[in-house]
Amino acid sequence: MKRADIVTSARGWLGTPYQHQASRRGVGTDCLGLVRGVWRELIGDEPQVVAPYTPDWADLSETDQLLDAARNWLREIPIGSADAGDVLLFRMGAGCAAKHCAIATGPDSLIHAYWGRSVCATRLVPWWRRRIAGAFSFPGLED
Repeated sequence: MKRADIVTSARGWLGTPYQHQASRRGVGTDCLGLVRGVWRELIGDEPQVVAPYTPDWADLSETDQLLDAARNWLREIPIGSADAGDVLLFRMGAGCAAKHCAIATGPDSLIHAYWGRSVCATRLVPWWRRRIAGAFSFPGLED
């Protein structure tokens, strides 16, 4: 799998309406559902069942489930080395769990889904950069 394959797959989700905990291209998805959908399209079955989670970005729980799951199933890389096709996790506030994710499409761009909108392409502006909590590559990525 090449970086271009991941970006092409993610672009196929553009315009999919936001739906919490969903992961169906063209029907409904949230940010995790986008990453799960790209995983299914390029790798195969999902490696684990996703437990219910809240859409609250200001989650102050003691666990960091999204970050833990990413570390279990993706390859963690230094945040500064993330490139097109890598997964970015975001922590929306100090002390909050990482609750948002996106797929980088270039050094300054990403595709993500968030509340009230559809899957969209966005610039990776400083506001987003300050909130990056982790960067990961899909397993089997060929550079």
